[in-house]
Amino acid sequence: MNFFEAQDRARRASKWLVVVYLVATALIVLGVTSIVGAAIYMLSESHNSVEQFVFYQSPTLVGTAIFTALFIVGATLYKTAALASGGGRVAAALGGTQVSADTTDPLRRRLRNVVEEMAIASGLPVPEIYVLEEEPGINAFAAGFSPGDAAVAVTRGALELLDRDELQGVIAHEFSHILNGDMRLNIRMMGVLFGIIVLGLIGRLVLRGGYHTGVGRRGRGAPVVFLVGVGLSLLGAIGVFFARIIKAAVSRQREYLADASAVQFTRQSAGIASALKKIGGFAPASYITAADPEEVSHMLFGSGSKLFGPFATHPPLTDRIKALDPSFKESDFPRVDPVAARLIGEVAAASERVEGVTSALASSGTVVLPESIADTVGQPDSEHIEYARGLRAAIPDSLYDAAHSLELSLLLCIALVLDRDGRSLESQLRLVEERLGADRTRQVKSYFNELEATGAEFRLPLLEVAFPALKARPAPQLAYLLELASRLIEVDGDIDLYEYCFYRLLRINIGQSLGPVSSSKPRRASKRALRKAAIDLLAVLADQGHDADADKRAAFAAGLEVFGEWAAGTAFSPPEALVRTATLDASLDLLLRLNGKARRQLVRAISAVAGHDRRLTVTEAELIRIVCASLECPLPPLLVDPDQLIVNAPAE
Repeated sequence: MNFFEAQDRARRASKWLVVVYLVATALIVLGVTSIVGAAIYMLSESHNSVEQFVFYQSPTLVGTAIFTALFIVGATLYKTAALASGGGRVAAALGGTQVSADTTDPLRRRLRNVVEEMAIASGLPVPEIYVLEEEPGINAFAAGFSPGDAAVAVTRGALELLDRDELQGVIAHEFSHILNGDMRLNIRMMGVLFGIIVLGLIGRLVLRGGYHTGVGRRGRGAPVVFLVGVGLSLLGAIGVFFARIIKAAVSRQREYLADASAVQFTRQSAGIASALKKIGGFAPASYITAADPEEVSHMLFGSGSKLFGPFATHPPLTDRIKALDPSFKESDFPRVDPVAARLIGEVAAASERVEGVTSALASSGTVVLPESIADTVGQPDSEHIEYARGLRAAIPDSLYDAAHSLELSLLLCIALVLDRDGRSLESQLRLVEERLGADRTRQVKSYFNELEATGAEFRLPLLEVAFPALKARPAPQLAYLLELASRLIEVDGDIDLYEYCFYRLLRINIGQSLGPVSSSKPRRASKRALRKAAIDLLAVLADQGHDADADKRAAFAAGLEVFGEWAAGTAFSPPEALVRTATLDASLDLLLRLNGKARRQLVRAISAVAGHDRRLTVTEAELIRIVCASLECPLPPLLVDPDQLIVNAPAE
């Protein structure tokens, strides 16, 4: 299953979740209304028939139904709002401690390295990283509404008991959930399930309160209190039943898919299979103790609870392992010694060394065809991960440290949006000095000079690595950064597409971290508006990516050819420089509304424009990546040769 199909599948699952939620809510509302009606009837002095009672009490019963529905929806919205502040808040609420950028612990440093490498290989911003210190079991999860506010957490047991390959397999599994849209679905499910089961919690409180106050043991109201408490508790049990069925139906198949994706990402099944085997051979297994399993089990790497059969959110552990290692038998579960495993892990992590790279060449000399680029969206493989591992190690220390620094990450981001061609660099630096002062401007210029000395392929990974440090800053400072970045790219009245896309990606991910829910809500657009947006984007790409007018027209035509008759007869018209920012913003915002099939076609058209001459330079390859990233289509590195050239044979 490719990225675009997985995204559409997650959207369909969200729609079914809403349908089941409405059905469960309707049944619970009917049950509560019946309970209230029965309670009033029991307390009534009259002896009217049931029909007469319902007629006279209809305002009360209707009001009860409306209040109950609003209460359930309100509980869902409350829980969703509580989770809407980002994946880091979810991890912290479960007892997670964030891994600091300057950690000296070898195990935490190895975890950070693995997560960063997976993010660079995937084309995603690096998520916040947490360790659940009080959890001895082996488990992990990814939480958040979008990649920009995502967090990845592992238990202390996973940190200490898994070797690098096993840890990489687990992290790859969690990145699959981020890429495939499962992470957002998990958060929404937590809010929905809370609304369904909340009345059961109230029922237990009513029974407990009635007992302790004596109302439940004597007096005329005793049967009524008992009826209300038991009734709500039964409805709560029905809610729990629905909740478990929903979680199991949505989660089980996704776990198989995430396991398979982890194998594809790492190109070896031994790592994730070995991690699953250790869960089976370790006494604490994968259970989570700091949270209600009903609430979080569906989002975990391991089951997190002891439910089985139709209520289990995960396939049986043995079945998951056999899907990766068909020869496995239950008697093969290893015995895990936590003390020895931690000592071995610390020694291995402390001695971890990675050789850097100086070019984006894949060891196999991978040839990239523009037609095949769309197939790699959201689908990194082992070559991408190995390349990302080397690239991360090759980043100059000063730039790498700045990307992890609370203060310096902001200055690094400013350096990343400065004019690479130097035409407006002096004007930009004067503006930076006006805003930030001479000392910080010198630091920005120093970072800019280092970026110029490195390859274009380092720029996007540095921005991805810097996001956790940026997100830790107060919201007003982030707003100031975005405003300054916008001024910098417009300082000369012309917009370089590369600078603009960096700015837009910065804005998208900061926006997702500040307002995860609001930033994830698409708005509808007409087919005519989407067509114009797609054609405008191709025109900007053709205009910015080529010098000669004939090349611009040829590149534009190559992109239109991907669209077929839908865009036939459209003439190339380069956008004016002064309106290019508005054109790009409007086009990209609309194109985010495309479904998976249409978005895949758009990525193919973008790639055709950049590679119409069958050649991709590093700059063109990174431009495709940054445009795709701004369209929320994370593209792994396009591996090119040391001469910064890919020569592609004509498509058959």
